[in-house]
Amino acid sequence: MTTSSVYAQRRAQLVQHLGAKGIALIPTAPEQQRNRDCDFPYRPDSYFYYLCGFTEPHAWLVITGDGRSTLFCQPKDPQREIWDGYRLGPEAAPTQLGLDAAFSVADLDAKLPALLDGCDAVWIPFAIHKGLETRLETWLASLRARVRYGALCPQTQRDLCGVLDEMRLVKDPHEQAILRSAGKISAAAHIRAMQCCAQMLRTGQEVREYHLEAEMLHEFRRHGAQFPAYGSIVAAGANACVLHYRADRGRVQNGELVLIDAACELDGYASDITRTFPANGQFTGAQRTLYELVLAAQTAAVAATRPGARFTDPHEAAVSVLAQGMLDVGLLDKNKVGSLQDVIEQRAYFPFYMHRTGHWMGMDVHDCGDYTEPSEIGQVSQRQDALTGDTIKDRPARILRPGMVLTIEPGIYVRPAYGVPEAFHNIGIRIEDDAIVTPTGCELITRDVPVAVDEIEALMRG
Repeated sequence: MTTSSVYAQRRAQLVQHLGAKGIALIPTAPEQQRNRDCDFPYRPDSYFYYLCGFTEPHAWLVITGDGRSTLFCQPKDPQREIWDGYRLGPEAAPTQLGLDAAFSVADLDAKLPALLDGCDAVWIPFAIHKGLETRLETWLASLRARVRYGALCPQTQRDLCGVLDEMRLVKDPHEQAILRSAGKISAAAHIRAMQCCAQMLRTGQEVREYHLEAEMLHEFRRHGAQFPAYGSIVAAGANACVLHYRADRGRVQNGELVLIDAACELDGYASDITRTFPANGQFTGAQRTLYELVLAAQTAAVAATRPGARFTDPHEAAVSVLAQGMLDVGLLDKNKVGSLQDVIEQRAYFPFYMHRTGHWMGMDVHDCGDYTEPSEIGQVSQRQDALTGDTIKDRPARILRPGMVLTIEPGIYVRPAYGVPEAFHNIGIRIEDDAIVTPTGCELITRDVPVAVDEIEALMRG
């Protein structure tokens, strides 16, 4: 199957939702200015790219209910291409991308009213592209001005995100192959950072967080990944207790743990890996105790990730293991918090584990898709949050199906506090892998970098 036919299949699937007289308008992302006269590296809008695979800025995709797909893109311009690079252009776009027609984006305002004429519903991605609704109003106003001449103006506007979110939630074989490749590249980068850290400390060199980030970025680009999938987190020592810490100038000390949450984006698809390792390659007793607790929680969550399970099942499995472990090692005082069930119901574990165990992953690192089961959305129950007192509405969580991709990332974060054993102070640990739900369970696509204590230590001795 050619790449263009993959996108054609997706567009054909979308057409089934538009109706015979529907029309979908999908702009790509705008370029974003970084400073006075420089832009950030460009990345197309995920919805747009998902439907046509086109990576240039200043482009729109129009899909109509009769199955026709039209691209509006930048025209060929030899002078601008000297400065900004090659443009595909509207003449070559239909053949290269498998589309029915293409025009210069300069013709968008002139041609859109005619394309809207006779349609009964306009589908756009709501609340994503600033100014899109205003432009649509302009085109519709132009069309309404011609109703006396037989023009038919759409009467309904529909949100395109819901339909595309459902499509994107289950990854096709083309997407799964890219995700596996991205996972391998990211895993290799983690291995490189681990080994570099231990080697630099062994030879007496100063190690900073940015040194390890540089090793990650080098490995990403060396294997063809276009970007980091998100801002890399490289956190040494106590910095690992800051969930969204950014790689900075912190010094990596002998005897501390290092938490790296970093991964690449390849051909529009993200990976997402976290590993925690001893800077010098050897876990201390307290570090090993908490690390193996988090690893046991991840193992339980992986076992709970299978078709027919709920999205919340891995989280609940991880929480149960972590809560019991906190009681066992003395992070939680049984005399104060009670039994395991009490800890879970009262969320007494929250000071040490305050995030969910996973999220959808795909084109966006926190990918689209509802976390509530659509067929059961009307089933609502209410409860009072044990920590905040807020009223929370619970709906049945999403049922996992083959082809869904999610992260599995339990953690534990211990800040110095009264009653917390000092041996555990300033230890932050998270272990994260990417999982594709399979017909029988799940496939971890990021395990080329090890998670077992003995394997990590052996790797860092190498």
